Amino acid sequence: MKTLSIEVRPGEPRDAASISEVHRLSWLQAYGGLIPHKPLNQMVGRRNETWWRKATRGPATLLVIDVAGVVAGYATLGLNRARALPQEGEVYEIYLRPEYQGIGLGRILFGEAKSLLKSLGCKGLVVWCLEDSYHADRFFRMAGGRDACEGMEDFGEKHIKKIGYIWD
Repeated sequence: MKTLSIEVRPGEPRDAASISEVHRLSWLQAYGGLIPHKPLNQMVGRRNETWWRKATRGPATLLVIDVAGVVAGYATLGLNRARALPQEGEVYEIYLRPEYQGIGLGRILFGEAKSLLKSLGCKGLVVWCLEDSYHADRFFRMAGGRDACEGMEDFGEKHIKKIGYIWD
């Protein structure tokens, strides 16, 4: 019998190519049809291996979920950027490669991100997602998030509503 190892750990410079690929695949899947084609491809193109190598050393914390030596997903987190909200922490991004979605790895990664923010002294957290992103909406509701606020994101000339989910 073989044992499958699943580890959530800090992202490292050596993970940059893998994280870039997770980003590309997950964003194209998640946002194709929601975000106009040109802005989506520009955003994906900017987050190349070099960008992610720098991100591993940046101010936001970057976690990866490693499944048997494969970076299956990542999360970025830090202090809440929406000063009007009382929650102190924010999960900026959480994405998995499409073939690793729906099997509980997102819950593991999100749980570790929440625990890390709490251990750093953050009281409460917020996560934003596009209103029409069915899978993200369902994920955050099932994780206990409360739909508490909204905002707008601009993608080229298209304005899309985003929803803020909070945990106190």
